[in-house]
Amino acid sequence: MSYTNQTEIAIIAGGCFWCTEAVFLELKGVVKVAPGYIGGVSPNPTYKEICTGQTGHAEAIQIEFDPKLISYAELLEVFFATHDPTTLNRQGNDVGTQYRSEIFYTNENQKKIAQDFIEWLNREEVFPNSIVTKISEASKFYVAEDYHHNYYNSNKEQGYCSFIISPKIEKVKKVFKDKLKE
Repeated sequence: MSYTNQTEIAIIAGGCFWCTEAVFLELKGVVKVAPGYIGGVSPNPTYKEICTGQTGHAEAIQIEFDPKLISYAELLEVFFATHDPTTLNRQGNDVGTQYRSEIFYTNENQKKIAQDFIEWLNREEVFPNSIVTKISEASKFYVAEDYHHNYYNSNKEQGYCSFIISPKIEKVKKVFKDKLKE
């Protein structure tokens, strides 16, 4: 698959970045996914610091994508289908502000698309409860330590990966098969 030279950046937080990275690596049009930290006050945070919940950062992913192959709206569709956007600061057993659901827009068009998408999801009552996903302007994104990159694919047999991430990957393969890489 060849990509155009016109890529864009999307930044989302939907719980553990091992999960979100694994999901978005499966999608055609996604050039690169980097796990990291955003939305906090401490410069150059580490994973250990993030885990305390004291830095204000969210575990997030920065997605480089080709909008000719996958749109920002399609990325949001996958995002909302693969995490619970109705729980505040929690995804399953992962609890704390670092696991919040948040969209960090990089331009005004992304902001509008995200706002419209959330309004539609709430209006159509897609979820049984209201969406708590925040929409914020992107601030500095800090790339996570090397061992977090491609974590799922490097650790599929680990308990968290097989019990938490694998079912998300299977859902993506079933629900979004037309959006998967070959």
